[in-house]
Amino acid sequence: MIQLGNYNTLKIVKRVDFGLYLDGGDEGEILLPKSYVTPQMRIGDEIKVFVYLDQEERTVATTETPLAIVGEFAYLEVAWINKYGAFMKWGLQKDLFCPFREQKQRMEVGKHYIVYVKEDEESHRLMATAKVDKYISQAATKSHGDETTATAGKGALLKHGDTCDCLIWQKTDLGFKCIINNKYQGLIFENQVFQPLHTGDRLTAYIDHVRQDGKIDITLQPTGRQHTLEFAEVLLRYLYENNGHCDLSDNSPAELISDRFKVSKKAFKKAVGDLYRRRLITISNDGISLA
Repeated sequence: MIQLGNYNTLKIVKRVDFGLYLDGGDEGEILLPKSYVTPQMRIGDEIKVFVYLDQEERTVATTETPLAIVGEFAYLEVAWINKYGAFMKWGLQKDLFCPFREQKQRMEVGKHYIVYVKEDEESHRLMATAKVDKYISQAATKSHGDETTATAGKGALLKHGDTCDCLIWQKTDLGFKCIINNKYQGLIFENQVFQPLHTGDRLTAYIDHVRQDGKIDITLQPTGRQHTLEFAEVLLRYLYENNGHCDLSDNSPAELISDRFKVSKKAFKKAVGDLYRRRLITISNDGISLA
């Protein structure tokens, strides 16, 4: 079964002057145009290709890599506009169409927008929609004592400390809304942001807290004991490189800690406590010092 708008592994069955024909099963033979054919490709080989519709709405294959496949979110630039909608650059020869009815606001040439790639149910054409809210899933949750986890499919769970893929979506009064693992909505609180963030940025993030209502708070720094140990070593190295003293302490403003170390005040306090318990530092009113 051919998956339109996705990668498929297909067998080469015929060579012609204008390319190769691949076995598309019930879809018939699918053309891989000559511009994508390499000398290493032989009849009988199975190759991985992306399958979509060309300008004449014919099913074709390409070895190019799109910026997103069906079912994914992406930050795409508008290349041109006609009376039907906008056409967005997505890494393929044919631009991705976003009709006016799928735009939250009229798109403009040269600007980027967060969109979701889908197959139109009526025409079966691939298209983009900027109305991404309806394609973000509400995470199903489970309670395990004091901890809540989110079901991530096939029995997998998202829990505190787990890594996740993060696409920055939009700025809000609370911080930055983002799309987690191409599926769920997450939030990075303003006081957890220690680097410049922009819509469209893709980052590795960490699950900070799964709420019982399915909302997920994330952070851009590792959480838990391992992060404490890692930053404790950073702080220790700072002390060695600065005459054994740091003028920041548990009572210092979070902004000063963030500006200097790019971590939260909570992470700083944990690292200080760890170094103190290991008797590597002393704490005084004017900061911390090597023991």
